[in-house]
Amino acid sequence: MITQIVTLLGVLIGALTSYVSTTVAERTRHRRTMATRWDERKLNTYVEYLTCVKEAADSAKESLKARGNPDLQRALLATMNEAEKRRSVLFETLILLAEPSAVEAAKDVNQILWQALIAARESNCDRFFWVDDLMAALNAFHESARRDLGLFKPDLDAVA
Repeated sequence: MITQIVTLLGVLIGALTSYVSTTVAERTRHRRTMATRWDERKLNTYVEYLTCVKEAADSAKESLKARGNPDLQRALLATMNEAEKRRSVLFETLILLAEPSAVEAAKDVNQILWQALIAARESNCDRFFWVDDLMAALNAFHESARRDLGLFKPDLDAVA
């Protein structure tokens, strides 16, 4: 009788150990899958956001250059406004997905981009005073996004 109880206890302990180890492994796999899925979503959001920023900034710059051609300027301003609308929506997604430092860097990009959009809409402004500031803000955003995604910029001096 005692040997049967010991055998039964051994089977129960083995089953419990198997269940616990399988559950832990499944949870770990699920967490890893979810993290990968969210990182992919975050990367896509970053790329789409940056694409809209660049499109709006390029259209603003071209609009300033096209001051003598009202039809071209109107088309460029329309493109700029559409890109700004998409950027605004993507920024909301970025706020939800990104770490705080990336969100703050994106806010800086937005502030400078808005200066560019205002300059493009003004009829008396023909300067690109915002270009260098925008490039610096974009570089800061790239760094924050890379940190958030766990990517590291290679040291190009060491490679050469």
